[in-house]
Amino acid sequence: MLKTEHIGIAVKELANAVPLFEKLLNSQCYKTEFVAGEKVNTAFFKTGDTKIELLASTDPEGVIAKFIEKKGEGVHHIAFAVADIYAEMNRLKNEGFVLLNETPKEGADNKLICFLHPKGTNGVLIELCMEKK
Repeated sequence: MLKTEHIGIAVKELANAVPLFEKLLNSQCYKTEFVAGEKVNTAFFKTGDTKIELLASTDPEGVIAKFIEKKGEGVHHIAFAVADIYAEMNRLKNEGFVLLNETPKEGADNKLICFLHPKGTNGVLIELCMEKK
């Protein structure tokens, strides 16, 4: 059984979105981070056992910028925590899911990550994440 680790929300600007989510969640942003490989700035909030990750593109050609251009700001992905990302990637590949990256890559919040293609998950972008050891 997978545990929801965080929900990723694409935003145009963290400067506007962080105060909004601080009010909405009645919680302070506890961490911001630049993820060079994904060309995003992130901001994290805790809400119960789950986190909210705001993602703002640092590049007009980046994945988040293109997502916002196509669909607008909003939910971008749901991330699930896994104990062994390599085993889980292999299991899901054997189940017929399409991985967007063949090997885990560096993500925010000290995680290794892998995304599943949304065409195989009812249109929802799924992220697997594992704490780096």
